[in-house]
Order: sequence, then structure tokens, then C-alpha cells
Amino acid sequence: MKGSPLSSPQEAGSPQDPYQQGPAGYTPQQLPPMPDQPAPFGLPGRPPRQRNRRTLWIILGSIGGVLLLVIIGVVILVNVLGSATNQAKGVADDFTKKVIAGDSATAYDEYLDPALQQQLSKEAFISGVQSLELDGSCQPAYNDLKVATDNGVKSAEVVGQISCTGKKVDLAYKFEGRDQLRMVNIKLRPAA
Repeated sequence: MKGSPLSSPQEAGSPQDPYQQGPAGYTPQQLPPMPDQPAPFGLPGRPPRQRNRRTLWIILGSIGGVLLLVIIGVVILVNVLGSATNQAKGVADDFTKKVIAGDSATAYDEYLDPALQQQLSKEAFISGVQSLELDGSCQPAYNDLKVATDNGVKSAEVVGQISCTGKKVDLAYKFEGRDQLRMVNIKLRPAA
């Protein structure tokens, strides 16, 4: 029985035993490892590795958060500047309408800052407005309106004209204040 393939353990690993050798003459312990690839043509094998999308969602979430903050900032800025612009235009309109209506004393008391009142007496203001001879045909038009805020103090510069029948009056107002805008500079004179 010495010549049979199953007769002794010494002969089992010999090269003459075709059943104990792997492909290309390798023994099972010497075979190279198989690569991590899916089996071809849908044969069973390892499923493809799923990518972790957590990093993608973190990046997209961060970009979305930044965009949201920018949009909120723009909305707040537009509302703050819009309200300051509307407030300045409203104050300029009210003051100009009182002056046109001949209620210069009330306009002086309600809208002029105390510092401007010290430089310009009430009598000089009233007589200056009367010399312009404004009447009911006069309408204000504002060409330029600049609004700013610095350390909580709002300021507004209003430039325009009062158009009346047969004449025009140039106007330039400057308002300042924290809560209420008061006139700190005024120019009313016939247009050249």
C-alpha cells in the first residue's frame, strides 16, 4: 500500500499528489489574499462599501446656516435703514408743511434743536420764512435723503426744493437725535 495516494501522511503533501495542491502549485497556506471587490456579474460577494454622508450634511448645514444669517442681517439692515429714512422724510415733510401753511412759530418750537434755536431767534426765523412768500400752491420735493447712525445717534440730511407757482425755493435740512430727530441746520432760500 505504499504506492497508493492515501497510504501515508508523508506522501500527502508531495508534488505527485494533485489533490493537495492549490492553483499554480501553491498550497492552501500560500495562496495570496483575495482583493475586496464585488463579485463579477452579480455573483455573491461583499456588497459595495456605503459612503458616509455625514461630512456632506455637516458642510451643507454649515453653508445653509451662514446663508440664513446673511439673509437675516440684510433684512434687519433694510428695516433699520428703511425706518430711519421714513422717519427723516416724515419729519422733513411735517416741518415743510407747517412752514408752507404759515405756522412757522409751531415749526420752530417743535422741530428746531435747542442749539439751533440759540443761533437763530424765533423772530428771525419767522421773518425769514415770511420773506419767501410761500402759499398753498407750494409742494416740497426731496432730491437727496441721507441717513446714518453713529453710536445710537441718528442723523439725516434732506435736500430738495419747494416748487410754487412762479418760483422755487431751495431747501436743505439736517436732523440729529437719539429717539426724536431735531433740526440742527436749515437752509431755505429762493432758487437761483
